[in-house]
Amino acid sequence: MTKHFFGDTTVLLGRSLRHIARSPDTVITTAVLPIAFLLLFVYVFGGAIQHGSGSYVTYLLPGILLITVASGISYTAFRLFQDLQSGIFERFRSMPIARSAVLWGHVLTSMVANLVSVAVVVGVAVLMGFRSGAGIPAWLAVTGILLLFTLALTWLAVIPGLTARTGDGASAFSYPLIFLPFVSSAFVPTGTMPGPVRAFAEHQPTTSIVNAIRNLLTQQPVGTEIWTALAWCISVLALASGVALLIYRRKQHR
Repeated sequence: MTKHFFGDTTVLLGRSLRHIARSPDTVITTAVLPIAFLLLFVYVFGGAIQHGSGSYVTYLLPGILLITVASGISYTAFRLFQDLQSGIFERFRSMPIARSAVLWGHVLTSMVANLVSVAVVVGVAVLMGFRSGAGIPAWLAVTGILLLFTLALTWLAVIPGLTARTGDGASAFSYPLIFLPFVSSAFVPTGTMPGPVRAFAEHQPTTSIVNAIRNLLTQQPVGTEIWTALAWCISVLALASGVALLIYRRKQHR
């Protein structure tokens, strides 16, 4: 059964990746918004923002990477919605394939596409002056956090992909996720915010994730931030994947 699942997932992953390859504008569009934010905040607002030592692009990049992922997962929800509407799920149901492999094909495609988008954004940041003295272990830790964050948000995207009534509704859920980093430590230190906003910013998920990535890239002690970041990602992943699979099974039995 396990071999059957992995084989089916690989085939469906290949199918989804071919769709991405035929429309590379998906990856380009995903990277455009974060790059626009990067340019805007560094070259327009950067001189007026007090963020501590180091370049502002280095301070800003972790939050921009989270926005990149949040922007990219909207396409996962939209592609899943399109598959449902086209009737391809009914065709898959009549075939001897592992049922959950259909969802995993979309999820893994999202992981690959978002990894490419993140690499593009990091490349632009390097051109803008981003530098890091972090070693290989730190970069591996950053990559691991981003992959776990992407996996968690992708399973979250599966839920509207399965339940939305329109394509716009399927992808619109990502808008709050895109703007969540704005009320965090992604753009300015939380200490500069008024009381209630500061309390929210310091206790919402993106702040701990941004701080963990930033400390790793700048070779600062990560403290408990990394464990808080991992706890948030794992919690969202467990809840979202459980709900998504439950919804999917109910649709399969209709």
